[in-house]
Amino acid sequence: MTATPIDLGRPVAGDVVELILDDHRRFETLLRQLRDASSDRDAVRRALAALHVAHAEAEERHVYPTLRDDHAIGDHEAQHGEHEHAEGNQALLDVLELTSVEGEEFDEAVEELSRLINHHLTEEELTILNPARAKVSAPELAELGTVFATERNALIDGDCGRLDNVRAIVARAEQEGLLDEDAED
Repeated sequence: MTATPIDLGRPVAGDVVELILDDHRRFETLLRQLRDASSDRDAVRRALAALHVAHAEAEERHVYPTLRDDHAIGDHEAQHGEHEHAEGNQALLDVLELTSVEGEEFDEAVEELSRLINHHLTEEELTILNPARAKVSAPELAELGTVFATERNALIDGDCGRLDNVRAIVARAEQEGLLDEDAED
């Protein structure tokens, strides 16, 4: 079970574009809460970690490959999305590794995380989700939604946002060259 008391939703089916957009709105809410000094920032960062890892992994394992196979997106869009997930995971790790959830160091780490995630959400909605809506049939989007939700929920249940797992994901991204400045070229 997840190590956070914050509700991350448990969709089981639906249009994959709408499920992803629902998660995007959850990211925005969690980031606002993380910036709020009166919130339980430790619980919020654990919830954000679980959602970020589960969402990104489910997209990379199922959504991006299917959209590529359906010619809704090209290799560049999928690779760029993976690069941005890796950047987000690195910034997330920086937030998770801080011992205090107060002070300038925490605020700066959260600001960077917010910047990267918000950039990715906007770009993904424009360059991946819009083409998916236009080029993939409703039944296939629904089928992909079930696969995405199942993977996402299983990862959250497996406590995918725990510090050691985020470290391992970032290390793997470094080995794969996803965190290099020139990773997209």
